[in-house]
Amino acid sequence: SDSGSGPAPAMAWRRVPPLGARLLLPRRGIASCIDPSAGLTEEQKEFQKVALDFAAKEMAPHMAEWDEKEIFPVETMRKAAQLGFGGIYVKPDVGGSGLSRLDTSIIFEALSTGCTSTTAYMSIHNMCVWMIDTFGNEEQRRRFCPSLCSMEKFASYCLTEPGSGSDAASLLTSAQRKGDTYILNGSKAFISGGGDTDVYVVMCRTGGPGPKGISCLVLEKGMPGLSFGKKEKKVGWNSQPTRAVILEDCVVPVGNRLGAEGQGFSIAMKGLNGGRINIASCSLGAAHASVLLAQEHLTVRKQFGEALANNQYLQFKLAEMATRLVAARLMVRNAARALQEGREDAAVLCSMAKLFATDECFAICNQALQMHGGYGYLKDYAVQQFVRDIRVHQILEGTNEVMRMIVARNLLQC
Repeated sequence: SDSGSGPAPAMAWRRVPPLGARLLLPRRGIASCIDPSAGLTEEQKEFQKVALDFAAKEMAPHMAEWDEKEIFPVETMRKAAQLGFGGIYVKPDVGGSGLSRLDTSIIFEALSTGCTSTTAYMSIHNMCVWMIDTFGNEEQRRRFCPSLCSMEKFASYCLTEPGSGSDAASLLTSAQRKGDTYILNGSKAFISGGGDTDVYVVMCRTGGPGPKGISCLVLEKGMPGLSFGKKEKKVGWNSQPTRAVILEDCVVPVGNRLGAEGQGFSIAMKGLNGGRINIASCSLGAAHASVLLAQEHLTVRKQFGEALANNQYLQFKLAEMATRLVAARLMVRNAARALQEGREDAAVLCSMAKLFATDECFAICNQALQMHGGYGYLKDYAVQQFVRDIRVHQILEGTNEVMRMIVARNLLQC
């Protein structure tokens, strides 16, 4: 591909019409074969268009600035919540949109074309609200969910610890029962939104070792004993803060426990099944945008006297990118349907979709950067930010190595 010097359209991705507005439009015959609206109902196409328009107008123009200045775009997310994107698969009686897992995937894919990092945080927020909505009692649902669905308040998911990442069942954060309260001690690592968010869904140990000793508590910012570490410096995902959550004799009412004691690990994993689809969907959006950016660059950029688009090697690479994107999208949407239907194989299909989509979509974005040559490495071009923002998707919500373990275990138990 191209790494030479020469004229190139600075900030090409910001031209009018914005990238997001063009995502559903066939362009030179290729966008039609990767059209994300293919096979959707008319209703799904409508909210997909709303999400794409929001991504194009409210997110894409600010994506680079949010990244560079590490801005957590609270007001933009609240605007998204006004469209129903703060509690997409939460029940309507507490302010949610009551949509399906497939609908949710479609929305997160669309929003991610505007800013993957911000959309990824919104997906974690949605997962937390769903956990409270699903496993909380009526008092908890009505206390927490409405302000979270409106994004008046924001939520963080607290499972990972400094010493337990993939081996989540070995977590050490302890919760000792003392009358009508729990006293929490321990720390959580790599918490998205940590320090800036209001509600923390925390997995802690109320019983013996292993998954059956884990419970789930909802903490609120300002509780005595709850503090935060320094803001982490990250390769990507810079529009959302990441900090350690530190618990030092933190007093939490027993009434803030979701479900029964010992049910926490099960709640955490059920949340992650949807979280894996959500994060895979964010990868799809980044990859789709990157394919369009590559397509545009190949047609504009000239080397050796002709457009890069005439180079058969690059044509084949673009074809492979498009094919991988469509395959990943089909797998994610299949898993979303399985989860919505409560199928027995849903958890494994979610793991397969997360593994495949995050690996393939990172490869697509990385190839798109390569096609841009030296320009792809400049922060004036959006493709490098998509690469940086989705690299972590292969790690979080369960590493892709853990996804392989889940799939293999299922196959070998048959």
